[in-house]
Amino acid sequence: MSENKFFDLHINGIGYVNRIREVRPKKGQPFWACDIVALHGDREAPEKTRFDCRVSGEQAERLIRRCKEYVEQDQKVLIGFKLGDLYPETFVYKQGSKAGETGVSLKARLLRIGWIKIDGETVYTAERTTQENPEETTSE
Repeated sequence: MSENKFFDLHINGIGYVNRIREVRPKKGQPFWACDIVALHGDREAPEKTRFDCRVSGEQAERLIRRCKEYVEQDQKVLIGFKLGDLYPETFVYKQGSKAGETGVSLKARLLRIGWIKIDGETVYTAERTTQENPEETTSE
């Protein structure tokens, strides 16, 4: 068994996917990105937190690319997700009632998608492994 040389900080949750796009930087390789509006708190009146995500890994990229057309058709795409490498980034609003004010964007990497629902219908469920879900293992 190899020793992990990093400390992981992961966020697991559910949220709506928006703004799916391919980013082509002037320097470096193109990558896929999306916004996830995560739901938390009371199920009857949930709080929402937006994450601006860089999509990482083949599984997540393939699934997000498939979701793009549904998002563009204004269908509700809800996912179970795992994020990593969270960090804040400040910016200045350029227009609107907050023009000139500083805002904060939460950036993260979208590492894994556990399931996808489009307009309430489940269209994808990932296979579960005990490595990804250690709390589900039992010992006797």
